[in-house]
Parts: sequence; C-alpha cells; structure tokens
Amino acid sequence: MGDDGLMKYVVCVPDGCSDHPVPELDGLTPLQAAHTPNLDALAARGRVGRAAVIPEGMPPGSDVGNMSLLGYDPRRFHTGRAPIEAAALGMRLAAGQIAFRANLVTLNEAADEMVDFAGGHPDSDVAAKAMAALDERIAAMVGGAGNVSFHPGVQYRHIMCAAADWLNAECVPPHDLSGKALVWPTGPGSAELRAIMEASAEVLADFDDLAATHVWLWGQGTQPVLENFTERWGVSAGMVTAVDLVRGLGVLSGMDVVEVPGATGWYDTDYEGKRDAALAALAAGTDLFVIHVEATDEAGHAGDVAAKVEALENWDRRILADLVVGLDAQGPWRLLLSPDHPTPVALKTHTTEPVPYLLVDSAVDGPGGVYSEAGVADEPIIPGHQLMADLLEAPTPEVPA
Repeated sequence: MGDDGLMKYVVCVPDGCSDHPVPELDGLTPLQAAHTPNLDALAARGRVGRAAVIPEGMPPGSDVGNMSLLGYDPRRFHTGRAPIEAAALGMRLAAGQIAFRANLVTLNEAADEMVDFAGGHPDSDVAAKAMAALDERIAAMVGGAGNVSFHPGVQYRHIMCAAADWLNAECVPPHDLSGKALVWPTGPGSAELRAIMEASAEVLADFDDLAATHVWLWGQGTQPVLENFTERWGVSAGMVTAVDLVRGLGVLSGMDVVEVPGATGWYDTDYEGKRDAALAALAAGTDLFVIHVEATDEAGHAGDVAAKVEALENWDRRILADLVVGLDAQGPWRLLLSPDHPTPVALKTHTTEPVPYLLVDSAVDGPGGVYSEAGVADEPIIPGHQLMADLLEAPTPEVPA
C-alpha cells in the first residue's frame, strides 16, 4: 500500500527539545542523556547541522519557530502569535480587529507573581465554560459588548478579540514570568487590558474545578497571510498537532490538519496515534506530513528534567522506531527533525539560540553525525526557513518585489 515510488517527506518537531547542560544529568543536555537508539541510528546515516529558526530580533516562540520550519521566513510573514491560533479555531479577523492570546493562569494570593502560566492545565470543557463567562461578564466592560470577545481553545490556551487600538501594547508572555513578579501590559490600551485581567479573577473564582485565577493577555496581532503550502513548494501536505498555534499555521497555509483524539499537547499525548496518522496520510497520497509533539516544551517550561528526557525517549521508541519501518514499506523518503526553539529546563522559557537539525534520506547516506547540541556546535548556522528547501531539494521560493 502506498508503494508508488514517489518520494515521501516527514517533518518531525519535538517542540522545544534543545536545551543547555543540566547539573542533574552530570552536565549533559536532555538530548544527550536520553536513550534514543533510533534517533542515533538516523543521525549516523544522515546529516546534522544548526539552524537559526528564530531570526535575530524576533521573539523565540513556537509561532516564529514553526513558521520557519514550514519554510516561511517569519521576517516576512509573521504578524503576531494570537491571530495564528485564532485561525486554528476557524476565526477570520475583520479589518481593524486584532486577536490576543488569553492564557488561563494561576497567580499567587497577592496577585503579584506568576505561579503557573498554564493554570493547572484545565480540562478543555471547563475552560470553555470559563471563556463563555468571561465573554458575558467582562467583554462589556470595555467599550460595550461586541468590541471585545473571548473564544475557547484547548486547555489553558484561548483567544480574545479586540479593536486594533491595542495592537502596540507591550505584553509579556506568561511563560516568561514563571515564578517571577508580574509585568503588566504597558503602552496603548494597557490600562484597559490590565482592567480585564484583574476583573477576570472574580469571574474565574466561580469555577471550583478550575485552578486558574486570572486570564493573561499577550501575543496580539493582525491576521497573517501565508502563501498556500502546496503552491509554494509543489507538494501536498498534512499535519498532526495538539497545539492551536501550530494547527493555525497548518490552516493558514492550506495543509490538511488531521485530528488524533488522544493528542493532548501534554505528557500523556498519543505518540503512536500521531505516528500512525502520518503513515496513513502518506500511504493515501499525501506527499509531506508534519508530526508535532508538545511534551518536550511543556517539560522545559515546568523545569522537569526527568519529564523532558522521558518525552525524548517516547519520541524515539513510540514514533521514530515504527515510523522508519512504515516509511520503508512505502518507498523512498526523506526526513527532517528539528525543534522550533530551545526551552531550557533551568530557564523554564524559550531562548533564541540556533537548534540542532537532522536530515535523512532513505536511499542516500549523509556524512553522519551526532544529533545533540554539542554534536552540531561546530556546524555553520543556516536560516531556519531554508530547511524546508533542503528537505525537498528545491530552491527557496523567491520573495516578490
């Protein structure tokens, strides 16, 4: 089945998996410490290198990093994080409208420190009810109902839409504030934004099964316009992810976004389900498929070394092992594996340094190498958006004048 002789392509994104040396691992990074025999074997027959998936001066988020990995230069296409997630929810922003990411977060009792940027990872159904309550009770505070609206996403990740007047407000991502004093929004509209964030506490207090105490607003932007992936690269493409942000990039670029019921965006995600979704789509005729797993990033944000190592080992044992077997059964293939940014466990947030990448061709051995931060330390740094062209052995699309 699917053995049509046509090249298949897979992009594997272990979100935030690159790291710094960790004392608990005797100075190794999680990538170095994890038992990953399948990844090691792929690196030994492929080509490893370093890529700047976060262009200089841009925020080190999954929006920027995954946009790079899909072959779109963020310096040209990126307009903000939240509108990408809005697209994943089927939303299209009107002219003069912007979207904010609305995290459900947990602050301390004095409401001056970020205890949990993910609000205890709430159940999505409970979170949706909380968003509905915020939409009903908070939105009318600022300029009347309809000017501000809340829209439910997954777990702690949601969207608030507002007028473009607040586009230039300075809003700090909540994951940059873990265990730190709060930094409230500044600039245009900041007083209104802070009022909404503070007033959300009274609404969320009505939900006994919700650990979150506030909504935190950030990542605002206008709707981006991405070139259709197939038109840009000449191949059909699909994707599986449990993260609205990454799903939104798939939607905006016209990819077929596959739903896997057990894909949670957390440590308990269905690794095998994502692997099988990729193999099924490729066997059915899709040319390229993206497998995105969030677990390594969540472990980095939690500062949980053991969970990050375990997530990498799950990638190796539960995805890569049988993925390679399945791809071999379909014909020739090429694979790219790269995180979208580092998420060091010691820092609990994203950083901007280049990440290690791996390119493998089923029929043509590369020079071989070691897939780790140290293993690529002497490699030249290439732009992250160049990786898709390298995977497809295609020229990078020209930028219109």
